Amino acid sequence: MALGDNVKVTAVPLDLNRDLEAALDGAVDLVTTSAFLDLVSKGWLDRLSTEIAARSIPFYAALTYDGRIDITPNDPADAAIVAAINKHQATDKGFGVALGPDAASYAIAAFDGLGYAVTHRRSDWTMAPDDRDIQLEIFDGWASAAREIGALSLADAASWLTRRRANVAAGTSSLRVGHVDLFAVPTGRR
Repeated sequence: MALGDNVKVTAVPLDLNRDLEAALDGAVDLVTTSAFLDLVSKGWLDRLSTEIAARSIPFYAALTYDGRIDITPNDPADAAIVAAINKHQATDKGFGVALGPDAASYAIAAFDGLGYAVTHRRSDWTMAPDDRDIQLEIFDGWASAAREIGALSLADAASWLTRRRANVAAGTSSLRVGHVDLFAVPTGRR
């Protein structure tokens, strides 16, 4: 028997702002997210964790951004860009003011407070010099976010992006973006 023979996945399209509880009704063995928790608000995550705990469902969240960014080689504007990215991450993404880089630690504390055993580890994105296309996409997005949030002038963001693109083209650019995976299981100690 293949592992897949015992697994049933059901897709249910709904609005998670309005119908979160409905998504958890019925036979649910695990709730999982990926690259999502940093986009939601404290109130929304409190609601999610409380509803999951009320049903004693395990929870797995992959790739929650945690604010750590390491770019090689260093650039004088990196600190301003990273600060702008983290500020942009904490804007409303449709679920209220987003937790952004604080999401992983907030989720860990929320589930721990609800009597869950929580395991968490870093799951950083790492891009080597050969990962040119994705680095270019990320740097473009970051420059846009920095301009959008008003943290850098158009000229300063464009200058940073030009230098970053040159590093990528030269094969000298590498990038690490901090993420955390967490797994929370009910312990009955609530």
